[in-house]
Amino acid sequence: MEKGNRKQKANLVMTAASIAAFAHNDQKRKVDNTPYIFHPMAVAQKLACAGISDEAIIAAALVHDVLEDTDYSEDKLREELGDDAIDIVKTLTADNTLPWPEKKKKYAQNVKNGSAAVKMVALADKITNLENLLEAHKKQGKAVWDRFNAPREQKIRFEEEMLAIFKEALNDPLVADYEILIAKVKALE
Repeated sequence: MEKGNRKQKANLVMTAASIAAFAHNDQKRKVDNTPYIFHPMAVAQKLACAGISDEAIIAAALVHDVLEDTDYSEDKLREELGDDAIDIVKTLTADNTLPWPEKKKKYAQNVKNGSAAVKMVALADKITNLENLLEAHKKQGKAVWDRFNAPREQKIRFEEEMLAIFKEALNDPLVADYEILIAKVKALE
C-alpha cells in the first residue's frame, strides 16, 4: 500500500501540471506576453527548490490560477486533485467581481488567515510575479506599468502589505528574497 500511495502522490503533481497546461493553453502573461503556463511552473519550481516536498502544495502551486483565470470547474479540479490542494487554491483565488483595491484587500486577508501552505504558495507566486515584472521592465521600461489594473504606487503598497503578512507568519528565506525584489521594484521608474 505504501508503494501505491507514493505513486498516487507523484501522479498528483503530474495531474496538476497537465491540468494547468490544458486550462492555461491559449493564455499569455499580461506583463510580458509569454505563455501563461510558464508562471505556475515557475511558482511550483520555486517551492520545490525551497525544499517544499508536499505534493498537495506543489500541485496547488501548479493550478493556483486555474479557478481565477479559466473556466475549469472547482468540482472537477477537486475530484482530480483532492481537497488539500484545492483548499489552498480556493483560498488564493481572487474575487474578480470586486474592484482592484477591494479584491487585493480580501486576498491579503485570505492569505493572512490561511495555512502555512497557503502563505508559501502565495509567497512563491508574488516572488515570481515580481521577477517577471523586473525582466519586463528591462525590455519595456516604465510602459510596463500600463499593463496592470492599478497604478504603480498601489501595486507597490500591496506588495509591502503582503510582505508584512509573510514576515509575521513565515520564517523562510523566500521572505527575504521577496523583500529584496520589492526594493528593486520600488527603485524602478
